[in-house]
Amino acid sequence: MNISREEINKLAHLSRLELDDKAVDKMQEDLNKILGFVAQIEKMELDGVEPLVYMTEETNILREDTVVQEITHAEALKNAPDADTDYFRVSTVKK
Repeated sequence: MNISREEINKLAHLSRLELDDKAVDKMQEDLNKILGFVAQIEKMELDGVEPLVYMTEETNILREDTVVQEITHAEALKNAPDADTDYFRVSTVKK
């Protein structure tokens, strides 16, 4: 399976990327290589092979998740470029 320039341009549009012709060619080459690797894996006999979830058998020891108030509300707002009494003010985001 090969990916076409039209598909690259569609993906770029959906991703909101602006690609010139050189970038489209490079992206097409890279994605076709990736699809080639996937095709090689699909040809392999993998019956009975357990999926690899972790690189080691060790159990991850996590710390207890505790809430710590390190900065007050007033201190956070003090450093804001624009704020009112309770909130940060940000400019409107337009689509």
